Order: sequence, then structure tokens, then C-alpha cells
Amino acid sequence: MERRVLLAVFLSFLVLVIYQRLVEPPPLPVDQTVATAADPVGPRPDGAAVGSGGAAPTVGAQAPAAEARPAPVETVASETFEPTVFDSADRDIVVESNFVRAVFANRGAELISWQLKRYGDDSGGQVELIPPDVAPDQAWPFTLVVPGDPELTARLDRAVFRPSVDQLRLAEESGTLVFQYEDSSGLRARKSFSFQARPAQPYVVGFSASVTTASGGSVPLTMRWGPALGGVREATSRMVFQQLPAAVLYGRAFEDGLLEDVDVYRAQPGDVAERGAYEGQFTFAGVDNHYFAAVALPGPGETRVDYRPVSTVNSEHDLVAFDLSVDAGVAEIPVFIGPKDFDILGMVHPDLVRVIDFGWLSMLVVPLHRTLKWIYGFLGNYGWSIILLTVLINIVIFPLRHKSVVSMRKMQELQPEMKAIQARYADLKATDPGKQKMNQEVMELYRKHGANPASGCLPMLLTMPILFAFYRLLSMAVEIRGAPFMFWITDLSMHDPFYVTPVVMGASMVVQQRLQPSAADPTQQKIMMLMPVMFTFMFLWAPGGLVIYWLTSNVIGIGQTVITNRIAGPARSRQVRPPAERQVKKAVAAKTIDVKPVASTSDGPEPASGRARPGGRRGRQGKGGRRSRGKGAGGEA
Repeated sequence: MERRVLLAVFLSFLVLVIYQRLVEPPPLPVDQTVATAADPVGPRPDGAAVGSGGAAPTVGAQAPAAEARPAPVETVASETFEPTVFDSADRDIVVESNFVRAVFANRGAELISWQLKRYGDDSGGQVELIPPDVAPDQAWPFTLVVPGDPELTARLDRAVFRPSVDQLRLAEESGTLVFQYEDSSGLRARKSFSFQARPAQPYVVGFSASVTTASGGSVPLTMRWGPALGGVREATSRMVFQQLPAAVLYGRAFEDGLLEDVDVYRAQPGDVAERGAYEGQFTFAGVDNHYFAAVALPGPGETRVDYRPVSTVNSEHDLVAFDLSVDAGVAEIPVFIGPKDFDILGMVHPDLVRVIDFGWLSMLVVPLHRTLKWIYGFLGNYGWSIILLTVLINIVIFPLRHKSVVSMRKMQELQPEMKAIQARYADLKATDPGKQKMNQEVMELYRKHGANPASGCLPMLLTMPILFAFYRLLSMAVEIRGAPFMFWITDLSMHDPFYVTPVVMGASMVVQQRLQPSAADPTQQKIMMLMPVMFTFMFLWAPGGLVIYWLTSNVIGIGQTVITNRIAGPARSRQVRPPAERQVKKAVAAKTIDVKPVASTSDGPEPASGRARPGGRRGRQGKGGRRSRGKGAGGEA
């Protein structure tokens, strides 16, 4: 009976699967539904044309399937509502200033191009921050989304807005571009973009939008920013940090219903797939990459940001899109779309500088960055500014380097005695207690001559944070991007095309190592000589600014080593006697210390030892009776 029941269940399931696959009518193809929604003026699936006010007829056998799913919203909307305030045809509106060239499409009133005039791309043109190589179904920046109402969202996206001007050119005054749209249903939509021509805020757009329906009530809106961000350059070297497009927020986010402390949140496209929604009070929220950022500054109210990764067509790197939802009381949202220039970011908002990821050395990088820009204000060339800043840094760390070289010289002088001590204990194992005596002798040698093995490397370790901070600065500073130096170096952020400076830098490292006190260990000397070769190979594709910095630092180090060697004088040579000679000298010295002066007596010389013997000086008497002490024969003591 159990077998029959199982067989009956299996056959019933098989019949249901076959019926669903072969007998039931197939559902309406998805591509037809999408085509109907996207092109309302085209032919319908049943061949009937779309009228201005007619109802959508049903499709014979497909009527049950059509009733089970929502009706094509946009077809009904396009048939029912006629636009009353709109533009007659699709066109682009250009907004241009001395810094930016922006292009807006009147269909949807969306941003389709944002070019930075003062920054070039790899092809010789201007940097484009709106990626053009994304899928056609992706939204453009400043798209409006009505939460919970896909019909209204689609109508706003397809509406042909009427612009307030045909083009907008900003010289020194500000300007505003307004898009408006109305239709017969009572829908009214307005988008406003305000621009500042002042150098303080040339990359900021003041965005505001409002949508009202026939009922007269305002509709809650979400600003959708399409895939971002363009301007990514291919890494010129694997050793250089390259930040790809990622999500960035700064403020207080909700975690388990509680507001966390103020912090910077960063998420790569892969991380966005795991967590894409953030709610809280954010100073700014958006997307950034290595040199540029597109972030909104929503204000002190509560904000929700939803991120999602987006694949591109021609690039191997994923981009990030986001939706920004703010309180209904916010009148205008400033949106920054531009370079991560420290001064420009600070003028827009004091906390906006945190969008630059200087890492854990930001306390050192920021003063170095400000000093570099201050020097550039006088020299007008970032190559020479890097050289001068390197000189200033080496002047500051001169005492540490000098102490390091002097300590290395002293350790070099003690190497013969160190080897002699190690040779005496060479036969002992590492676990032998006699090794402790060797360590005691070594420490006594250091104490006797005032040497410290850590003083040779400790000063250099103290300078390493400065070196890493300078490296981070030159890797992240957008000011170095496209900045020329001289001759064939036309971009300090790119590698030397003829590889001249890396080779010269490697040669300077060889010279510097030969001038420094050499290590006694031959293996260590060979390893140190391989370092210039390794550094030269790594710096072949490093940015020119980094190579110039390292070369300048090596040249200054060579000069400092020469000066230190002259001040310290030639190295003193210490002669270490062989062990046998030392044992003989030690025995002779001990014997000399133990021998005492010999006293003459009538019976002969006193023995060298201090011990008394029979008949000696204590128990012996003279012929004349008791021995008298004193100067004369019969004198008193």
C-alpha cells in the first residue's frame, strides 16, 4: 500500500509538471510588455494603434493572464493624459562656465554630461564624470523617483520638460536652469538647478524638485543618481594606490535602532551587494573615486541612502549608483560634482575634506599637503615644489639621520671585538647557559664604548611615518594629476616615458649605500646591494612625482653622509689580540700583582709568599736577645 501511495503521488506530480509545461498557454512575453511601456505611441501587440483616450482592448486568450498582473501603467497614462506644459521636441541644454560644461536632457530633465575643463583625460579631452558606457536602461543623475508609485515615476522619467533657457553661460554671475512639466491629469513637476560661477563653489549644483498631483498635495520624492563615477584612469603601477569608484558617507548612521558616532563609511561595489542601505544624519553621501567625487549634502535632517552596484560595458570595474531620500522640508540640496581638491572641498563645507582618503597618516598628510600648495603658490610648478618640500623635510630630520650615521660608524669600529667575543662562544649551543655570559660581554663592550645597537635604526624608524605620509600625499593629491614638471615629464602623476629618472634614482641609491658604514656580514652586504635594483624596477612605472621625491631625498642623503663622515673623521681601527696572547698577558698581569717586594735579612731574602714559615721573621730572635725595632741598634720604636 505504501508503494502504491508513493507511486500515485509521483505520477500526479509528473502530470502537473507536464501540464504546466505543454498544455497551459504561455504568459505574455516580457519584451512585449517592456516595449509597450517604453513606447506608448508605437503599435500594440494586437495591432491596434494607441488612441488619445480609448481604452486598452483585451487580447483574446491572454485576457486571464493580463488580469492576473498589473495593467501596463504607462500605456493607460499616455492614452489618458495630454501634456499641457512641455517642450515640443527632445533637445539638450548646455550650461557652461570657466570650470564646467554640463549638458541636461529635457526628457526627464536629467544630467547626461558633466565635463571638467581644467582636468584632462587619457585621450587628450576633458574629464567626463558621467560614465557614458553604461547599460541603456540605467537612470541618469537627478532622476526623480516616487516611492511606491512606479506609474508616476515612469511618467516623470519620460516627460519632455520645458526649460527656462535654451543655454546658460556663466561668467561671474550665478544662474538658474528650471524645467517644468504639466499634463491634463493635474500633474505638475518642476526641477531647478542653480549654479555658482564664483571660484569658491564652481562644482556645486543646488538641486530642488517638486511634484504635485490633481489633489494638490506634494509627492514625496527620491533623487536617483545613476552610475558613477567617471574620470578613472588606469593604474600606472601596481605599487601605487588606486581607489576605484565606491560609496562614501560621513555622519551618524543608525545601527540596531541607535545612532552611532560620527564616522566615515566607505563601501566597494562588492560590499554594496551585502549592505546597500544606510539611514541616519549625514553631512554628505554619494560616490567617489581616486580623484573625483559626486556627493550630496542633505543637511541636518534624517536621510536614507540606497546603494547598488552597476556593471559597465567597456570597463572591467563596476560602478555604484545610489538613491537619496531626505525629509520633505528640505528646500534645496547642494550636490558637489568635481575634483577632490582640499581647498575647494573645504570652501564648500568644512567636513567635505573627509571625502579624501589619506589613510591613518592623515595627521601628517594634511600639513604636508597644505605646505606643498603653499610652496606651489610661489613657484608655480609642482615638480619644483616637491623638490623644495623634500629639502625642507630632510632639514627637519637631519639630526636623526646624523645620529644614525654616527651610531653606525661606532658599531662598525666595534665589529672586530664583537667577532672575537662571538668566536670564543661559537662552539656553544643556543640553549647553553654560557651564551648568557657572551651577551653580558657584548653589553659590557657597548657600555664601555658608549654604543647603542638600536640608535642606528631607531632614528630612521622615526622618519618612516613622514616618508609614508609623503608617499600617500603624492598618490592621492589631485593637484599632481596632469601637472607638468619640465622637459619630457609632462604629467607628474604618470610614469617617466623614457625611464630616465628611475634609473638615476637607482644609481643614487647605490652611491648612498657605498658611502654609509658597511655591514661586516657579507650576506647582508649582498642583500643591501640588491635593494637599488628592486627599487629601480618598482619605480619604472611609478608616478613621476614619487620618483622625483625619492631621487631628491637620496641626493640629500648622499650629501649628508659625506658631511657626517667628515665631521666624525676616519674610522678608528681596533686591533684584537689572539686568544693565546690575551691569556699570556692576563697571567703575567696577575703574577705581577701577586708578587711583593723582597726584604733583606741576615739569613737571606724573604720568600715571595706572605705565609709564615718555621724560623721565619716572626719567631726568630737575634744573637743579642730580643730583636729591637727602630732606626738605631738600641733605639726605641
